[in-house]
Amino acid sequence: MIEATVRARHQVSRSRRILLLGGTGTIGRATARELVGRGHDVVAFVRSRAGAGRALMPDPGGNHIEGATLRFGDATDPSSLIRDGFRGERFDVIVSCIASRTGTPKDAWAIDYKANSDALAAAQAQGIAHFVLLSAICVQKPLLAFQRAKLAFENELVESGVRYSIVRPTAFFKSLSGQVDRVRRGKPFMLFGDGTLTACKPISDGDLGRYLADCIDDESRQDRILPIGGPGEAITPRQQGEHLFRLLKRAPRFRHVPVSLLDSIAWGLGTVGRVLPRLADKAELARIGRYYATESMLVLDPSTGRYDASATPSTGTETLFDFYALLLAGKASIERGDHAVF
Repeated sequence: MIEATVRARHQVSRSRRILLLGGTGTIGRATARELVGRGHDVVAFVRSRAGAGRALMPDPGGNHIEGATLRFGDATDPSSLIRDGFRGERFDVIVSCIASRTGTPKDAWAIDYKANSDALAAAQAQGIAHFVLLSAICVQKPLLAFQRAKLAFENELVESGVRYSIVRPTAFFKSLSGQVDRVRRGKPFMLFGDGTLTACKPISDGDLGRYLADCIDDESRQDRILPIGGPGEAITPRQQGEHLFRLLKRAPRFRHVPVSLLDSIAWGLGTVGRVLPRLADKAELARIGRYYATESMLVLDPSTGRYDASATPSTGTETLFDFYALLLAGKASIERGDHAVF
């Protein structure tokens, strides 16, 4: 009944003209498919050689996101955004799924903050009514450059006067699937500490794309910051490993890595990075790894400083463990990008 009601709402939804930023990442593509499927007129502004394997190229006659119009340019260049993206045309909504690939300070401030800020300024100049932003739940505790950059833009968007929907998802399937191949090859599942330091409610690209698309018509998701996770209870890394071994019908084997090792790596790279700047980015990547090894991707209760699974909303139907089964059966694949750890 609920699904039928949702489908009916989508069918009667008024078509919008949407400028999509970051449409060639896995979440961006899922969002594009959902928007197109609901009858929206989607223009995806992407960089040259974007997408899986950097395969997309400028091609006026091509359309690499089925049903959407592709326009090529540079989202970090405000003149390109206006000239090649907006082209002086009318849009009703901007949906931004852009994010820095590495999370290093230079990339984070150029993309997570400034590219979004330039898009907001252009939206205001064009009279666009609604800005849907894909952010991240980890900005609740901003210890890293990319988190501070995302949070800075969130604050700018809230104060802009433009209607906003700021979506803060928990962990993604691709981020939690990096050990599937190594375990299948007979290696142990790696855990930081005892594997219960953190927990999350993983969300699939498809469920997140649907949630982002819903923000356009659902007034309860407008002018709000929206933490969101996938279906089911929160799970720890140890539970992820145990289930993977069950799928493989093998006895669990774990390798425990002390968090202090990440501290030592980050400290060492940070110290040397003061002399050799090229190592400074590697130090930030080590800090990112340490953050995800020790912080849960759940709603943070500011009064207690504790993460609260029960306060973390859920959506969708696709589970991480179902995705593991598809990976092992060769029916799914992952594009892990620059944040791969294992």
